[in-house]
Amino acid sequence: MRFASWISAGVTKAGVVGDHGLHAFDPGVSVLDVVRSGLPTALRLGEQTLHRPAEPLERARLLPPLQPPSVRDFVAFEEHVEGVVRSVGGSDGTAVVPEEWYQAPTFYFTNPYALIGAEDDVAVPPGCSLLDFELEVAAVLGVSGSSLSVPQAREAIFGYTVMNDWSARDLQRREMRVNLGPAKGKDFATTLGPWLVTADEFEDRTDSEGFLNLKMQVWVNDELVGEDLLANMGWPFAELVAYASRGSQVCAGDVLGSGTSGNGGCLAELWGRRGAQEPAPLKPGDLVRMSVEGIGTIANRVVPGISLPPIAPARPRPRNRR
Repeated sequence: MRFASWISAGVTKAGVVGDHGLHAFDPGVSVLDVVRSGLPTALRLGEQTLHRPAEPLERARLLPPLQPPSVRDFVAFEEHVEGVVRSVGGSDGTAVVPEEWYQAPTFYFTNPYALIGAEDDVAVPPGCSLLDFELEVAAVLGVSGSSLSVPQAREAIFGYTVMNDWSARDLQRREMRVNLGPAKGKDFATTLGPWLVTADEFEDRTDSEGFLNLKMQVWVNDELVGEDLLANMGWPFAELVAYASRGSQVCAGDVLGSGTSGNGGCLAELWGRRGAQEPAPLKPGDLVRMSVEGIGTIANRVVPGISLPPIAPARPRPRNRR
């Protein structure tokens, strides 16, 4: 089942996606509310809602499927890490995947208030000249918990959506040289959409180790730039959820990104492999379209951003200890 949030005729709505369009819940009911009710209850409500009148999809502006309490983004594709490391450390073969990557999943928290919808424009962030996309899939949790086992984590997944973790590579590189971040290199936009597809839809696409065998593709201005299989992750989503909850708390509605796919899942990976910025960084007017088998397609156009004054540098370190 597919759950969505949208605006039509100036009214924000949530509901389910059917063969004939969008079917709305009662006013005031959000997808997050439905997710927190648990998957069995959500599926029953979805079936009931499909009997309501439908409004055409083309008349709606799709929003992120839900407003999550938090967004974690992992880096679970080895091929992506290898390419991006080369883009920073050189393409002569000496830059390799850090040994620490293999030891445990790594993630960062990104801004849940910077989420945008499946067809919203993306403004170039202030000071950015190396704008990039990142092709991902995100899992959405349907239950809360702490230190979940892998089987518990697997049952905690409510569904999946397409994710584009937009990246300002020049800003990101500067702040990560301080061994912290990413921060402003990431928190200006993250696309989620077009809707949230429930986990039961993928039972026949899940292998014995828990990996989802789904094709992922990304185009820039209708030119195919990258494609991969979600099953090429280093860990399945259940392992990522379990790790996120390890000695901590995860909550229903939390979003956990897979990290960027390999084989052209972002421009920085290709820059690292080719030793040149080819394809070129994104610019205003470019259309980035992503499609994941069984989930759907998102398509965002880059637009000019605002200009802001330069950032003030740090003052010299004070010498007075008093």
